[in-house]
Amino acid sequence: MLAMTVADGRLTAAQVPEPAPGPDEVLIEVAAAGVNRADLLQVAGHYPSPPGAPAWPGLEVSGTIVNVGSDDNASFLGAEVCALLPGGGYAQYVTVDAGLVLPKPEKATLVDAAGLPEVAATVYSNLGYLLGGEADRKRRVLVHGGAGGIGTFAIQFAKKLADAETWTTARAEWTQKLQALGADRVIDYRNEDFAAIAMEAGGVDAILDVIGAAYFEPNLKALAQDGRLAIIGLQQGTAAQIHLGGLLAKRATITGTTLRARPLDQRRQIIAEAFERVWPALDSGEIEPVVTTRIPLAEAAEAHRLMGAGGHFGKIVLTAK
Repeated sequence: MLAMTVADGRLTAAQVPEPAPGPDEVLIEVAAAGVNRADLLQVAGHYPSPPGAPAWPGLEVSGTIVNVGSDDNASFLGAEVCALLPGGGYAQYVTVDAGLVLPKPEKATLVDAAGLPEVAATVYSNLGYLLGGEADRKRRVLVHGGAGGIGTFAIQFAKKLADAETWTTARAEWTQKLQALGADRVIDYRNEDFAAIAMEAGGVDAILDVIGAAYFEPNLKALAQDGRLAIIGLQQGTAAQIHLGGLLAKRATITGTTLRARPLDQRRQIIAEAFERVWPALDSGEIEPVVTTRIPLAEAAEAHRLMGAGGHFGKIVLTAK
């Protein structure tokens, strides 16, 4: 089968053996693979695949189940699905644990569904607590990088499922598109101080951050009392200082998470809960995958160039055809 392998820091098309599903796995004929920033890091040699996963990138795919490793999963044969992977999605076929597979949402195309598993699992695992119980007041959520794949999904999640006042940072030219997704306020990070704006408004209750060190101090300033900061990316630095007095005074909670490195049981649980609590909104079309660029798998290097250049809106997916 064809796979986009990595050689000398570059993506290269190569013929590799077709995988066979293990007892708990299914084999998916890939229709499309989502492109994520982690894929760029892997190609650059900074984020290798975990043990047992293929050496080439790809953290999410969509496609059709064409084989199963045990009779327990026989009912999945022929199903159109999307799946969260530890790696290996840039290929014609991929095996994956059956517990990491989700049905294609009714309102999404099979190709566009490839852009859902990674963002849905990431957003739900960091903001899912917003869905629990009745809040004593309307909460305010700040999503950094609103125009990206994570951001476009997180805005819809916070607004339409959590019923939160939803803010985001992005380039000014994306304001109308982000408002259409549910953003109540779009802050132009190049010309506006999001921390000052948040403090003037009384702070934000939750922040989802893909930036890292460069935003750490202003994020803490932007938080309201009992606010939560979830750091899920390090696009602008890995080391930051913290003023502990400010942290204590606000009773703030800071978390840092990755998805691929979680134990399999945790990833299965996240997928199961996302299916229960998020998939109905995808089936109904209340939340939509925001896929704006579709590029053939053999041209994966061009997809990486586009993502690396910045300024792209929504998700990029690699298509089998």
